[in-house]
Amino acid sequence: LGRRFARAGAAFGYPMLSLLLASSPSFTARPLPPPRAHCTPDVLMAAVFIDGEAGTTGLQVRGRLSTRDDIDLITLPEESRKDPAARAEAINKADAVILCLPDAAAIEAAALVAADNDRTVLIDASTAHRTNAEWAYGFPELSGAQRSKIAASKRIANPGCYATGFISLLGPLVGAGAVRREARLVTSAVSGYSGGGNPLIAVYEGAEHEPWGAYGFSLSHKHLPEMAAFSGLDRPPIFMPAVGDFAQGMVVSVPLHYDSDLEPAFAEGEGVGERLHAALAAHYADEHFVSVMSLGEEAWKEEGLLERGAFLRPDALNDSNHLQIFVYCNDAARTCVVAARLDNLGKGASGAAVQNLNIALGLDERTSLE
Repeated sequence: LGRRFARAGAAFGYPMLSLLLASSPSFTARPLPPPRAHCTPDVLMAAVFIDGEAGTTGLQVRGRLSTRDDIDLITLPEESRKDPAARAEAINKADAVILCLPDAAAIEAAALVAADNDRTVLIDASTAHRTNAEWAYGFPELSGAQRSKIAASKRIANPGCYATGFISLLGPLVGAGAVRREARLVTSAVSGYSGGGNPLIAVYEGAEHEPWGAYGFSLSHKHLPEMAAFSGLDRPPIFMPAVGDFAQGMVVSVPLHYDSDLEPAFAEGEGVGERLHAALAAHYADEHFVSVMSLGEEAWKEEGLLERGAFLRPDALNDSNHLQIFVYCNDAARTCVVAARLDNLGKGASGAAVQNLNIALGLDERTSLE
């Protein structure tokens, strides 16, 4: 079991349009960018090809697209799904490609785009291209300009699940001048076992498995580069991930010390926790998929956000593309924790991929995500 868990943990990051998918409280949406030139009222369908749809993310993406009347799902014969020639033909016929593959396979797939093909959009759900300057980082809520970058790009890197939670918290706070760029942070997270893919799913759905397990003891988790690159910090945090005995869901938590982690001017006076909360609320005020919950435990109890009035469940947003942010502080102790709750397979993977697909095609980004 230990060897199987280790192997699984390594994978844990833990007309008509043609589209290829290669797979391994109330909200108000921000106004969307104008449609791309090829998305006109006369274009009603995108043909979607799923390569290796047995993968966890691929199955989820397929599920999100299968009921759409603007998507026509197509599939290579099983014997051709790993055939480079067949894949290259499909990729170059496509207007958009979602890569839900391991890193090496995603790099290989990207190289299959013909030199004279300036039409096909690639959306890569692997780690391979997330810090590549030639690829737009696929977290539309990152900044006012990020959604436009995604809409204009032919290369989009889907964020990692843990990184999505971390960046959703720190990006706005660093950008608002609340958290110091040079802050030396620690973040912890717990995820459902589905993030480890089929090998870890087999372990946890078998007869013998751990109830909970910490991992990542090399302190070199593959999400760390993007955590630093898109949070505004000058280096990544110390990251302590864990997997629990539940299939989906995730909570990412970041403790903050007012005197060492916040900008001195921001940390002066009273009401620091309220200002941290307000900075996050202002950043996401017009976002549909990211919401900032009321400040502090007492408000969460009143609003029924805590299980048994005490526990923040990681799986409350399962099968959605939503992300919730929680802020709880002790101004007397000059400490605060910011936390993000999301579905590791939703906003942390397939939901984000479909959101980015919708943006890339100039469609309503909420389509098939409600």
